Amino acid sequence: MSLPVVQSELLKGLPGVRHAFFTRQGGVSSGLFDSLNVGRGSSDEAADVEENRARAAGWFGVMPDALNTCYQIHSARALTAEAPWGRYRPEGDGVVTDQRSVVCGALHADCAPVLIADPKARVVAAAHAGWKGALTGIVAETVAAMERLGARRADMVAAVGPCISQASYEVGEEFEATFLEADPAHAAWFAPGAPGKRQFDLPGFVLSRLAAAGVNRAEWVGRDTCAEDELFYSNRRAFRRGEPDYGRLLSAIMLD
Repeated sequence: MSLPVVQSELLKGLPGVRHAFFTRQGGVSSGLFDSLNVGRGSSDEAADVEENRARAAGWFGVMPDALNTCYQIHSARALTAEAPWGRYRPEGDGVVTDQRSVVCGALHADCAPVLIADPKARVVAAAHAGWKGALTGIVAETVAAMERLGARRADMVAAVGPCISQASYEVGEEFEATFLEADPAHAAWFAPGAPGKRQFDLPGFVLSRLAAAGVNRAEWVGRDTCAEDELFYSNRRAFRRGEPDYGRLLSAIMLD
């Protein structure tokens, strides 16, 4: 199925791997959710969400039941999928597989989606990395889960998808303090903002977590969900506008 997607040049070059960072375009939802909202936790019409998920699955050439996504809880929990989950949504923030029958997916609307592949071991993963999950270890846990399936960190390739950029991500000083308490070196991911405010580099921080986990071939695709209204949903943008809800984007990867 033809849907507009963003792709990583690093991942595109891998044999036997397909991936997509879907935009908000090409679906059936309306209003605030216009149009490819895949979030079952949103207040969108359930039938529209299921049709959107089916369209995304169709892009990969699989049935909707093969699109495995978690009930995301901003955790460091990565789950291994041995088969399609169907409508089952286990709690967690990472999906890892070595099965061709499974599409690993992450939902997001400003948080950073991370897609990882080891084309030699034929293991792939998708992770949802908001600031909390990134800080508490979702990237490292996802990489470790891939290793348990035979992947090697030296052979992994990763991409951070569309997410909120540093220019759009203003936070309070107490937010920065949480990071500095964990590691003073995290100061590198903050810049001055308005008085009493800081700007946090989420994609840069997630890339640093990949490097710390031993994944050295990685990139951010360079797209800002908050700033690009026509292409992406954004939690922060919805909050600024006083909107009661927002759509969820999908980023996904599978073995060919």
